[in-house]
Amino acid sequence: MHKRFNIPVFFALITIALTFFVAVFAYYLAPDSSPYANEMHLELSLLEPQTEVRFIKLRNDNTTDVSFFHRLIYGEKINYRAVPVNTFTLKENELEYELYNSSYIKKLKFSELEGDTPDVYSYVRVYHLGTDKYGRDLLSRLMVATRISLAVGFISVFISLVIGITLGLISGYYGSWVDKIIMWLINVVWSIPTLLMVIAISLALGKGFWQVFVAVGLTMWVEVARVVRGQVMSLKKMEYIQAAQVLGFGNIRIMFAHILPNIMSPVIVISAANFASAILMEAGLSFLGIGAQAPIPSWGSMIKDHYAYIILDKAYLAVAPGMAIMFLVLAFMLLGNMLRDRLDVRT
Repeated sequence: MHKRFNIPVFFALITIALTFFVAVFAYYLAPDSSPYANEMHLELSLLEPQTEVRFIKLRNDNTTDVSFFHRLIYGEKINYRAVPVNTFTLKENELEYELYNSSYIKKLKFSELEGDTPDVYSYVRVYHLGTDKYGRDLLSRLMVATRISLAVGFISVFISLVIGITLGLISGYYGSWVDKIIMWLINVVWSIPTLLMVIAISLALGKGFWQVFVAVGLTMWVEVARVVRGQVMSLKKMEYIQAAQVLGFGNIRIMFAHILPNIMSPVIVISAANFASAILMEAGLSFLGIGAQAPIPSWGSMIKDHYAYIILDKAYLAVAPGMAIMFLVLAFMLLGNMLRDRLDVRT
């Protein structure tokens, strides 16, 4: 029977694909391509969206050229010092400029400029979503922060799958006292509130980027292990498994070559849901200050820095990263529901 086109799932797939594209090419798409999109101009704090600012470039002796892949991964260190100005005028061998949002006039010699003509040493930047309270481009920070959320999702889910599948296979296949010990461990971990356990692990490992991966991954393997265990207990009674045992195949081969490929459907569905949960957990940890640390941008830390502006006229500073979290989590949940229906996973 022909299935009706699922519009929500289509938009979910588009959202996930665009997020992956932005995460990979963030430093080429973002207006601020500096590492972590961390170019600060305090005089540009809290600019309105679509604000245009003119900059002049001051020469920097420490210039470095980076390769395509270096910029793709780490960003590009700016080879000049950008100064926001209101206006500037040329006078013989000097340039007079008025600092942005100020009446203070300064003078520079041409030798101090990065270039010989106004088209080279001057440019205009448009802040499409405005700036945060530190004068950083909000759009660029949002783009670079997608890497944190997707990286936490990927690595955390990978850790949970390695632990959960291994323990679930061993528990379901061997049974007896091995099953009792593993189920006791599962029940103990299951009884601890997830967020509380993540916070405890994060504090034990220390604040940082990779600590978030480990902390989130070590809390999501329980559901994977329970599902795998149940599937293995039903499959190991099948005739083809008994035939493999009679033929003398080793237990490891039977578990990973004959049982595991046949129980991947529910594992894939759980992985999609865990991916969404990992994004939420990372945002929560960053909001509490124990996730990715400054200057690394994170949607959770961006909300933390600007949640007070929700009751003011700058609510978008906290709403924008919040909407990004909401749409990405919703997209992965819709993807998980679609996979459940297509793979015919019974819950």
